[in-house]
Amino acid sequence: MTDPQNTEPQNAEPRTAEAGTADPETSRTAMVFPGMGPFRFTDVGEFLLTNPHARRRLAIADEVMGYSVFDRYRQSDADEEAQYAEHTQIAFLTVCLSLADWAEETLGERPELCAGPSFGQRAAVTYAGALPFEETVRLTAELARCEEEYFRQEHREAVTHCVIHTPEERLQEALAELDAEGEWHDVSGYIDQGFYLVSLREPVLDRFKKRIGELGGYNMYTMWPPVHAPAFGALRRKAEEEVLGGFEVADPKLPVVADQNGELLTGAEGVRTMLLDTFNRPIRWPDMVDTMREQGITKVCIAGPDNLFGRVNRTVDNFEVVAIDARKAMRPRVRQRSARRARR
Repeated sequence: MTDPQNTEPQNAEPRTAEAGTADPETSRTAMVFPGMGPFRFTDVGEFLLTNPHARRRLAIADEVMGYSVFDRYRQSDADEEAQYAEHTQIAFLTVCLSLADWAEETLGERPELCAGPSFGQRAAVTYAGALPFEETVRLTAELARCEEEYFRQEHREAVTHCVIHTPEERLQEALAELDAEGEWHDVSGYIDQGFYLVSLREPVLDRFKKRIGELGGYNMYTMWPPVHAPAFGALRRKAEEEVLGGFEVADPKLPVVADQNGELLTGAEGVRTMLLDTFNRPIRWPDMVDTMREQGITKVCIAGPDNLFGRVNRTVDNFEVVAIDARKAMRPRVRQRSARRARR
C-alpha cells in the first residue's frame, strides 16, 4: 500500500546550512527528529555498520530484541511490507539518535530543546532523557505489534495519504465529496500551507488522488499503517492499557515540543500524554514551529533521514536548517581515507 515515489515536497527548495554559520551569541538550537517515511538500507547501512554511536546503540537494541536489528533490516530492505515493521522502526530510531550523538560530538551542537513530529517523538523523548534508549526500543517494538494487531481487526482498509500544493478550501472540497458519498476520512496532519495528511479508506484512494490532481493539488506518498486519525481512539486506549502502562516515563532533561499542539513539555505526564495522543490526534508542525520561535530558537538540526520537515517553507523561512544525515556523518571518514591515500 505504501507508495515510495514522489516523497520530496515541492513547495520548498532544500535550503540547509553547515553548522557554525549562526552567531553563537544569539543562536539557540533545537534538535528535531523527523517523522518516519520510506528509507533505504543503502542510505544508512554503512553508517549503522561503522559509526561508533550507531554500533553502540545497535548492540543495545540487539540485546533488547534478541536478534540482530541490522541483519533483519538489511534482509528485508526490498520488502515493501516491511517498510514500517518493528525492526525497521528500531533501525530508524537508532539512526536518528546516533546522528544526534554525532552532531553533539563532531559539530558541537548543544540544543536548548528538542522536538519530534510523528514517529520522531520517540527519538525526542529518548534524547531528552524521559525514557532510556533500551526502554524506547522495547516501547517501539511493543507499539508496532499493538498497531498491527489493532489494524488487523479495526479500520482494516484505512491508509494515510499525503497531499501538497492543495489550498485548504480545495482540500475541504474534496473531503466534502467523500462526505456526500458517506465515506469516512480524517485529517491526520497539518504540515504547511497546502500540505496535509489525510486518512481514508484505501478503496477510495485512487479516486481521491485523482480529485486532488483535478483541484490543482499534488499527491505524495501513502502510508500503512495509518496514523494520527481521531477515529483511532480505541487504538490509543489499547496502547495505554497494554503497552505504555508498563513503562515509567521521567521528567525530560530538555523541554520537548509536543507535536499535537506545540505545547512545551517539561514534565513526565505531558510526555506520556503526547506519546498516547499520537494515535488519535493530528500532528501540527506549524504549531511546533511557532513554539520554537517563541522560545528563541534560530537553528534546527534535523537528525535523521528527512525529505519533509526540514524542507517545507514553514521551517526554512523561520530557521537556519542543519541537515544531520548519514551522508554528512560519513564525510569526515571519507576525507581521512583520501588523506591517507595522499600520504602514500
